[in-house]
Amino acid sequence: MTKKRERKKSTEEGERRHVVDLSGMSLESLPKSSLHLAIISKLDLSNNNLQKIPESLTARLLNLEVLDVHSNQLRSLPNSIGCLSKLQVLNVSGNFIESLPSTIENCRDLEELNVNFNNLSKLPDTIGFELIKLMKLSVNSNKLVFLPSSTSHLTALRVLDVRLNCLRSLPDDLENLINLETLNVSQNFQYLESLPYSIGLLLSLVELDVSYNNIKNLPDSIGCLQKLQKLSVEGNPLISPPPEVVEQGLHVVKEYMCDKMNSSHHIPTKKRWWMVKCGTFNGHMKSGKRPEHKGFSMLQYQPMNGLASPGFMGRFSPLRLFSPHHSIG
Repeated sequence: MTKKRERKKSTEEGERRHVVDLSGMSLESLPKSSLHLAIISKLDLSNNNLQKIPESLTARLLNLEVLDVHSNQLRSLPNSIGCLSKLQVLNVSGNFIESLPSTIENCRDLEELNVNFNNLSKLPDTIGFELIKLMKLSVNSNKLVFLPSSTSHLTALRVLDVRLNCLRSLPDDLENLINLETLNVSQNFQYLESLPYSIGLLLSLVELDVSYNNIKNLPDSIGCLQKLQKLSVEGNPLISPPPEVVEQGLHVVKEYMCDKMNSSHHIPTKKRWWMVKCGTFNGHMKSGKRPEHKGFSMLQYQPMNGLASPGFMGRFSPLRLFSPHHSIG
């Protein structure tokens, strides 16, 4: 037992040596260290005043798995970020980054990427082809006008958060995101006017937030989202489904959308598959009773006059800026 305890203690001490925490020290540059950089598995440089990360530093962090540099003054990331082949979590939120280096695609073990509250206007075009293990992509509060088409190839993705941008549209081929459970495209305000029909093929989707956009018609295919438990649509000038349907809850909305699609006289070839899938939602209410509905945020369309633009709002702390949506869970 004594030897086992000694081995366990030695292992724990070794793990502690691999974690370097320099957060909240008001650093403007990184101090020189005699520590062998190749043994560091987690590096926390958050809440400092760093304006850049040296190329030579990231090039030597060969076994780094977690890099946290949120809340600094960074305007870019070093190209040598691509040397971090074992990196699993990267948090660069709360900086002034305008673009991500294309070399980030070499971080093929990356599972979580947080770039919230920066100045991104676009993502690398081929990001979805390379980051095949990415499960969470958070890019809210930036200046994104579109997502690259390669985004639809992130087949491991479970969470996609692109709220508070300037999105005009989403990629057409969303059906490839077979593991996506949460999609938040809220608060793109007047820019986002429609959703792709393929959103109905996100068969793992549990939560969908499209609130505070300029959407008048939801795709009929939303009725095919069998696992959907929470839908937020407030703050849109919705015509279809109409308010009286929305007020009855998620189940009724899905029935309405499927009935609308199935009764269409001109159905594009690409939509026929959804018709078959939507057959499961064509049941009707029995005994005149309204079924129980959970997970639907009632439509409360209100004028957006006076709200700040996404670019202006992105400068504030998320703790002060956001209040949670009142969705029924």
